[in-house]
Amino acid sequence: MKTMRILPGPLAAAVLALLAYGPGPARGDELARQGRAVFEQHHPAVVTLQLAMKTRFSFGGRGESGGESRSEATATVISPEGLTVTSLSSIDPSAMFGRIGAMLGEDDGQFRMESEITDLKILLPDGTDLPAEIVLRDRDLDLAFLRPKNPPAQPMPWVDLRKAGTAEVLDPVVTLTRLGRAAGRAHAASFERIAAVVRRPRLFYVPGDTITTTTLGSPVFTLDGQVLGLCVMRRATGASRALSVLAIQGDDQTGIILPAADIVKVAQQVRTGPGDAEKAQSGGETRPSGP
Repeated sequence: MKTMRILPGPLAAAVLALLAYGPGPARGDELARQGRAVFEQHHPAVVTLQLAMKTRFSFGGRGESGGESRSEATATVISPEGLTVTSLSSIDPSAMFGRIGAMLGEDDGQFRMESEITDLKILLPDGTDLPAEIVLRDRDLDLAFLRPKNPPAQPMPWVDLRKAGTAEVLDPVVTLTRLGRAAGRAHAASFERIAAVVRRPRLFYVPGDTITTTTLGSPVFTLDGQVLGLCVMRRATGASRALSVLAIQGDDQTGIILPAADIVKVAQQVRTGPGDAEKAQSGGETRPSGP
């Protein structure tokens, strides 16, 4: 008859910890299972924005130049009527170039850029496209809200931002996006790790720097399927004009996860009266209350 060898208490605890939490197929499969469940639940609400844009810019008083371009961005539907949110930086290049102007001396008129979206569509997973209009911009939080010009015939799949979760440092979270035309605009999911939780002057999360398919405008979820927030760009305020232009890609700005509660607060300010789209297109914006 064989006898079992009992490991000393501390060693036994260490072995059990390795089996439970160490890397291995079982733990990896469980993480993948949770991620797929989040993907299946929420990916229909992740859409592609197609836009055509005219840009005009001048530098050093040398006259204006510009052109037309087309681009795509990821966005998230947040109401059954089709209200949709994305990162303003992903659809408005003037947000970044305005920063350059400030550093080069915007008050002196050395640099100026203007952009105008001439065509905007929400491309749904089934290939349907809905003509849309921007109804609100918040440059401080890097948010843009848009909606279909005509109400959809059926309620759209959407993410309820009021059912939000939280995360702590090193927690895994799931991000959803839509890939580009070369990949058939397929939905994609990635795991991110929360690298930092910033609580002042307002709460936001900083993801790790691992390269994934996550893009600006991607929604972020906890492993139990609760929405955490949206991937946007955060820029430091009051930067010194002595900084170089290259500093824009350094400490002066970083990608963050903006909490769902902040997005809800701004979305409540979307008005339904006539003229909203014209105000938004001409640069009108709103800023939420709070720190």
